[in-house]
Amino acid sequence: MSLTGRSLRAAVCAFLVLCGSVAAVPTADADQSCHPEGRALRYVVAFDRGTSEAEARAAITGGCGSTTIYYPQIAVAVASSADRDFTELVRPAAAFSAQAERLAVQRANGTPSAKAAPARAELEPTDPAKVPSADRTGEQWDMRAIGADKAHAIEPGSPDVVVGVLDSGVDATHPDLAAALDPGKSAGCLTGAPDRNWAATTSVHGTHVAGIIAAADDGKGVTGVAPGVRIASVKVIDDRGYADPEAAVCGLMWAVSQGMAVTNSSYYVEPWSLSCSHADERGVVNEVMARAAEYATSAGTLNVAAATNEAVGLVPSPQSGARPQTTGCQALPAGLRDVVAVSSVSSERVKAGYSSYGLGVIDVTAPGGETGECVLSTVPGGYAPLCGTSMAAPHVAGVAALLASKHPGHGARQLRRSLDAQATPIACPADYDLTGDGTQDAYCTGYAGFNGFYGHGMVDALAAVAPRRTGSNPAR
Repeated sequence: MSLTGRSLRAAVCAFLVLCGSVAAVPTADADQSCHPEGRALRYVVAFDRGTSEAEARAAITGGCGSTTIYYPQIAVAVASSADRDFTELVRPAAAFSAQAERLAVQRANGTPSAKAAPARAELEPTDPAKVPSADRTGEQWDMRAIGADKAHAIEPGSPDVVVGVLDSGVDATHPDLAAALDPGKSAGCLTGAPDRNWAATTSVHGTHVAGIIAAADDGKGVTGVAPGVRIASVKVIDDRGYADPEAAVCGLMWAVSQGMAVTNSSYYVEPWSLSCSHADERGVVNEVMARAAEYATSAGTLNVAAATNEAVGLVPSPQSGARPQTTGCQALPAGLRDVVAVSSVSSERVKAGYSSYGLGVIDVTAPGGETGECVLSTVPGGYAPLCGTSMAAPHVAGVAALLASKHPGHGARQLRRSLDAQATPIACPADYDLTGDGTQDAYCTGYAGFNGFYGHGMVDALAAVAPRRTGSNPAR
């Protein structure tokens, strides 16, 4: 199931009707005081809202750069420049380069950062005939925890609903995913502009996430939350594991252009290794991400994101146009107001030790597992268990897809309200000492119906397709 050159060009052209031309603009020449040094680096550039494409391109050219793409709906451009003074030259626009930030850290430390290691080995192509056909749904404790196994009999999801898997790429040849994956709506976003490089190449992550959402209900392997919906592979995580801001923005904008009902983002935006890191440039990244998320929501696309595995207390990220936060830990995109942030619980319905949390950030929770009892899903060549908020988020995206199937007229905000209202509340634990050393490992604030560990509670697939009657017992 490969995307032909003609269908790719048609999809990208349709996208660019909304997002503008991507024709290259020559960089300014030497007599304009440009001083290129080495290879060109990518930048994300935030302009004042209402800036025209011509104005944005002129500013980038004048700043010794070239325009990759301009998104006029949110006044954000992706540019490249070999001039290390580009961020100053392009003003009054605000620019940031994750690539430049990583290089600066490497130079300061004298050694590459941990994530700057050589790219991971290429994945072996999946031979569908060699994928084990045994039914492993009995091992899917996570699906039973949210009632997904019962929901399938009522509503497996509609093929009219497309979920964007904004991740490291999806294996389109896996037999549990081949029928669900829509190559015409898939795209690579690593350059900040959509292209045909959307398949999994070095990481199993995106394929695992995709299986949680929509693995086929065929009596073989595993079954996803919404096996009847379609998925699109939108590659925003590169072969070294980076999710740079320009890729994340591209992913959200592409999802809107393709009419996707839901997106899942099981990553946090680089280059910072910790979501508590702060720098002046973080304001630019927050601004472009907030604009993209706000635009996607207003266009009807619900965005779901993992809360990160850093076990930190999160605070909300600023809305677009607001001053950057100077205190507290922030996670992008999970901390944004227009994103459904998901924490992770174990099979015992307790916050996983690695899961980040935060009152006013976490919306709902879902199974992500703990060591020894992770979430089983698809990977290239077969199946494997993985743990993390990365696994929790697609459970929520799957439930949102069931809601979109059941209520095709509902927009992003209506879907979100339904997710929250139908979640099963989980109260803060009286004692959260996971290590048994007498010290609390994290502090939960809030009340049973809404708190920092679980938000509104455990997402409920069965309630999404057959809402509980008032006063009924939510226990399964």
